[in-house]
Amino acid sequence: MPRADDTPPRRGAQPRRGTSRDVPADDDATGKPSRGFGGIGDARAYTPRGRTVAERDQRTRSPRAGRTSDPFRPALQVLDGGQPPRRGRPAAERETPVEPEKKDRKQPPRSRRPELDFDDEPEEFDRRRGRTTARTGSAARTVADKPRGRTTATKPARPGRVTASPRTPGKAAPRRTVSGPRVDRAVRAVATEPPKLANSTRRLRIGAVLALSLFVMIGVRLVILQVAASPEDADRLIELRESRLAEVRLPAPRGSILDRDGTVLAHSVEARFVGADPELVKDPAQTASILSPIIGVPQSKLVPLMTPHDRPGGGESRFEFLAQGVDISTGERIRAMELPGIVVKEDERRDVPNADLAANLIGFTGADNSGLEGLEARYDSLLRGTDGQRKFEIGAGDLNKPIPGGFEQHTEPQPGTSLQLTIDGDLQYEVQRILAEQMKQVKATIGGAVVIDVKTGEVVAQASYPAYNAAKPGDFTPTEREDVPSSIVADPGSIHKAFIFGAALQEGLIKPDSVLTIGPALERGGYRFQDGHLQPKGTKMTMPGLLAYSSNVGTILIADMLGKEKVIEYQQKFGLGRSTGEGMPGEAEGKILGPDEWSGSASGSVPIGMSVDATLVQMAAGYAAIANDGEYIQPHLIKSMISGRGGKVTHAAKPERHRVLDPHVAAELRLMMEAVVDTKGGTGTQAAVPGYRVAGKTGTGKRLIDGQYTSANYGSFIGMAPADNPRYVIAVSADVPKGTGGDVAAPAFAKMMSFALLHGRVPPSSTKPPTFKIHP
Repeated sequence: MPRADDTPPRRGAQPRRGTSRDVPADDDATGKPSRGFGGIGDARAYTPRGRTVAERDQRTRSPRAGRTSDPFRPALQVLDGGQPPRRGRPAAERETPVEPEKKDRKQPPRSRRPELDFDDEPEEFDRRRGRTTARTGSAARTVADKPRGRTTATKPARPGRVTASPRTPGKAAPRRTVSGPRVDRAVRAVATEPPKLANSTRRLRIGAVLALSLFVMIGVRLVILQVAASPEDADRLIELRESRLAEVRLPAPRGSILDRDGTVLAHSVEARFVGADPELVKDPAQTASILSPIIGVPQSKLVPLMTPHDRPGGGESRFEFLAQGVDISTGERIRAMELPGIVVKEDERRDVPNADLAANLIGFTGADNSGLEGLEARYDSLLRGTDGQRKFEIGAGDLNKPIPGGFEQHTEPQPGTSLQLTIDGDLQYEVQRILAEQMKQVKATIGGAVVIDVKTGEVVAQASYPAYNAAKPGDFTPTEREDVPSSIVADPGSIHKAFIFGAALQEGLIKPDSVLTIGPALERGGYRFQDGHLQPKGTKMTMPGLLAYSSNVGTILIADMLGKEKVIEYQQKFGLGRSTGEGMPGEAEGKILGPDEWSGSASGSVPIGMSVDATLVQMAAGYAAIANDGEYIQPHLIKSMISGRGGKVTHAAKPERHRVLDPHVAAELRLMMEAVVDTKGGTGTQAAVPGYRVAGKTGTGKRLIDGQYTSANYGSFIGMAPADNPRYVIAVSADVPKGTGGDVAAPAFAKMMSFALLHGRVPPSSTKPPTFKIHP
């Protein structure tokens, strides 16, 4: 409905439609500004169904008001001003002048104000409906020009008010005349417009400008730091960063060393480490005096570690190891002391369950769990894995601890890889035991033994004398910890003669039934070479006889047939002059003379194993080629590698192979070598193994130390069994004051071979050895 031109504009709260008839306008008689329409008091007059309180009372008091048949009538009443339709009098009669009410009349409360019933007198009804509106600073004015006009009612005076309700008898107030069309509903005066508030858009703009300015300043500063900063500024920032970061190394679990069956030879067990934060240790000297007798580290070493100092890479040191591999009980004892700056954490210690079993092969580790000798040192990078690291941010001063929620970088350690050796633990133990007994009996200073599987080239046992306890390496000298078979170089002596005979057979210069005339001695380059079994001049001997009696003269004569070039060639084919690469660290290469290095006496010394430097492993590998039908297989100690992450098994690289002799030549040579053990008067009769045919050769050489030959003899024996189909090759050597290889090494060989064949379940020989003739 369009608003009349003279109707005041509606501002603030909208006027409420359908107000109660008895709610008077504010300050009507006084001329004061009205409260406006739609206040909280008026809002309370509503009911949920759209009727006013007065209307409910009307329905209660007037039965006819409730009998309307229109269900939407209450809502329409609200829209129509909250009044029910008028009955009886026409509109012309309602325009009766209304006199101002007296102000001294008391007005009852709204809730008790009498309602005008629709059956009241028309004059009183019109009087109650015709009210005017008081405007601020002016008298009441009449509102017109509307089809359904509205009047603004003045607030009647409360004292002495008289209503026209039948229930409230009294004298009605004089009426006031209102000109213009009839006004159905009063329009209250609108409250004064509230003061203008601050502009929110302006505040948002100012805040955005400030935020953008802050980001621009930060960006400019970052550009300056990264592009235009001086080296001094960069160094200062790096130093500040490093001073707030602490690093702790997380040791990786070290891999184990196992035998071929998975038996542990060396592994790591749980222990404790003792560390210190130099920045938190209050009294380094006193703390060192307490810890030194417990962890066994001198105070002179502990004090510098616990005194604040810088790391080699820059920045303050926040952690130092004081002791590693400490027993659990010792570590818990130190932890209970609660020394400032001292920490005790989980660690591991290398443990060798079988003490000296294969100790010369395995070696040992240091305090930091790194390999120092043996296989522990050779494969240290593989066994130790990759250490992890924990880097975290710390506070300063009394808050010198990790900052919760601060920078932290955690790198998990990668476990080390385990090594599975070709060593058979049971056979290794027996070989060590037999070697130790024999070496003590012959008063040897050092000794060694090697057992090789002929078909695979695997070293199933490798022992040294003296043995040592790998758990206590400090109790033994470096010489006692050496692995004799791979590190001790000596003249092989007569065991070298088998290579000369094999080369001559391969070249067709001799046959197993050949006969050679020898004499008591030969002279080469001013040196006399004679046999241990002196033979008259012009004595004829068979090839097996020459080997059985280990004839120097006969071997030199056969080498003369070959020539030095062929001798050197077959020395190399049998693996001399270079390390075998079996896997031991520090393995000696040995040495053979080149063609231009042969002197006048070399033609006599080289064929019989003098002027040749070789290790026991090299010689054993050469004999394994003879046992393996002439094929050389590189000896090796590593069978496989087991990953620390997931247990993946990786087999070792295949060993190198090459042909040295034809199979039939190798078989003929083995047959000839049986004479050394089976012939009466032979040098190796003590190497015989009951039930098995054995082929081998004795040797007696010298050790060259600091360019000088020692007075002791280096006796050895290398053999194979069963001779007709060899399974194992065993080499034994001993450095003794006196004695030959047949006396000091052959007996040990026999015991070792007997156990090896039984342990390997090798059936005895099915054929008897042939009968050899020494002389034709």
